[in-house]
Amino acid sequence: MQPISSDGLDLGLQGGPSAGSARAEEKKVEKTAFDVKLEKFDAAAKIKVIKEVRAFTNLGLKEAKDLVEKVLVLVKQGVTKEEANDIIEKIKGAGGVAVME
Repeated sequence: MQPISSDGLDLGLQGGPSAGSARAEEKKVEKTAFDVKLEKFDAAAKIKVIKEVRAFTNLGLKEAKDLVEKVLVLVKQGVTKEEANDIIEKIKGAGGVAVME
C-alpha cells in the first residue's frame, strides 16, 4: 500500500474565503434605508409638528394628529439618510424631537 498524498489536489482548505470572512463582509454593507421616529414634542408646538408630519406623509389632518399624539411612533419608513435628516430637521424646527433608526 502507498500513502495518500495531497500534492496537486485542491482540498478546499487553502486560500478560500471562510464563513467568518463572508459574515464580516455582510456587516460592512452600509445601510441605505432609514426610519424616522417621533420621540416627543413641545405641547405649544403641537400644531406645527402636525403640519410637518402631514407634509411628508401625505396624511389627512385627523390621521396626522392621531399619529403625532401617539409619540414614540414611526412617522416615515424606508427613506434615504439625506431625506431622514431633512425630516428630522423640519420636525426639530417645528418644536419636536425625532430620531433616525
